[in-house]
Amino acid sequence: MQVVFEDNHLIAVIKKSGQTVQPEPGKPPSLEEEVKAYLKVKYQKPGEVFLGVIHRLDMPVGGIVLFARTSKALTRMNELFQQREVQKIYTTWVEGLPTSAFGQLHHWLRRDEHKNFTKAFSSEVKGSEEAKLNYKVLKTEGKFSLLEVELLTGRKHQIRAQLSAMGYPIMGDNKYGAFTVFKDQSIALQATKLAFEHPVSKEFLNLIITELKFNKSFIKLNNRRFFLFSLATLS
Repeated sequence: MQVVFEDNHLIAVIKKSGQTVQPEPGKPPSLEEEVKAYLKVKYQKPGEVFLGVIHRLDMPVGGIVLFARTSKALTRMNELFQQREVQKIYTTWVEGLPTSAFGQLHHWLRRDEHKNFTKAFSSEVKGSEEAKLNYKVLKTEGKFSLLEVELLTGRKHQIRAQLSAMGYPIMGDNKYGAFTVFKDQSIALQATKLAFEHPVSKEFLNLIITELKFNKSFIKLNNRRFFLFSLATLS
């Protein structure tokens, strides 16, 4: 487990793609369980370790996850997230070449919990929630583009649904229309930056990791050519 930041009130770690943030039946140990075990050993805590879950990442998504080590920090961080005072930056490789080097996507998203799927609409429909994000093209390689995405709202599968709706699905995200495939069933989306005011010290924190690199090869499935990628380690 890689720790990005740690003090008496907060701990930020890197979640591996394919790992859940919280325990789920039939799934490998969650990130929450890993962090609790780490804190218990490091600080030789005899009893239950307090660890507050502040936010989550989808299982196939990797990157920074922030936890609270005290109830005071948890309450304050929940307020900061709800008030949208936390900057959340992601990097993602997508299929296709956006026509604009930067822009804002504005959709209305409706969840289908039974299918675990979010559909994006260009205008409000019954049961939908407004969703906005900013994006910037960092570079292109062949028919793929590396984007930096800033979430302005926090909806389930928001980045995945909005980019797919624009015709640029995230690499590996077959649920949302991608043709690329990863060996570990991950997707090319990582949470690479969290910026916010510390809930206790009031210091401004800027937590950043570099994006994952991808190794490319080709396979054929059902007479169609797919790209097969494998994730390298964080640099």
